[in-house]
Amino acid sequence: MCLYRFKDGKQCQLEDAGKGFCFWHDPTVDKAGKALAKDLEQVVRDGHNMEGAYLERANLEGLNLVCHGHNKGFSLSRADLYRANLKNAHLFHIDLSEASLMKADCREANFHFANFDRANLLGAKFDRCKIENITWGKELLHEEKGIDANKKGYQDKAYDFFEQSEEICRNLRKVSEKQGLFELAGYFFYKEMTMRRQQMPKLSFQRGVSKLVDIFCGYGERPARVILFSLGFIFICGLMYFLLGISDAGQITAFSYQSSALENISAFLRTLYFSVVTFTTLGYGDLVPVGPSRIVAAIEAFTGSFTLALFVVVFVKKMTR
Repeated sequence: MCLYRFKDGKQCQLEDAGKGFCFWHDPTVDKAGKALAKDLEQVVRDGHNMEGAYLERANLEGLNLVCHGHNKGFSLSRADLYRANLKNAHLFHIDLSEASLMKADCREANFHFANFDRANLLGAKFDRCKIENITWGKELLHEEKGIDANKKGYQDKAYDFFEQSEEICRNLRKVSEKQGLFELAGYFFYKEMTMRRQQMPKLSFQRGVSKLVDIFCGYGERPARVILFSLGFIFICGLMYFLLGISDAGQITAFSYQSSALENISAFLRTLYFSVVTFTTLGYGDLVPVGPSRIVAAIEAFTGSFTLALFVVVFVKKMTR
């Protein structure tokens, strides 16, 4: 055993002829192209802490860090794997939270149930890579940085982060689609479109339209939003008919201070029924809009026909997957 001193003054033991704890964590040691898969497997299985290890450009092809018989896998959290070769690696349940996989070659690797929370995935190659059940975190790292820069007023920096996040989402969407993981592909498509919107100028028409599409249907990935919007719009229009009045067999149905609570509730239910009929463009003719209610009815009929068509498109898109 001997001692190795880091730049910050800390000391630790240098083991295994230069391939122990200090070798893996020393950022000054050039690991480019070195076949270190077997050595890394050994030190990890021996119980050494590999969190924060510096593995830039290391050749880790075929690395096997599957922790058999345990629900929790090994940890390479905060590890620097910039341009590392992880082809055909078996990393089931691996913890790569806050790690850098920037431009890493992860082709045909197994990342089932891995933890990628706040990991740098920019430029990483995931072709034919198993990525089911991965923990991606609430926000991707570059997405989080973009939001933070936006809050601090660093607009140009925020746009750069959002553009990088869009690139990551596009890459992962394509990989998911090729593997038939359409739910995951939909998740990344939604994020991709959201990141694209964040790069548009604030208060621009293009950004406003994009936001409306998000609200209406989540860029085609949230059919439940179409239903919720429809129900909310029907209720609001029904309330407006209740206040403005509609004609029911020649009698005006509307809110009245002279009417009892039960009579007003009955009137509101009739105007709500009329709102449903108008939204779905059925038009039975038993109730008729009068006065300003006609404008509300025209707007509701147009919105209803558009929304119903939108729901069919979104629903079919989800079901055909």
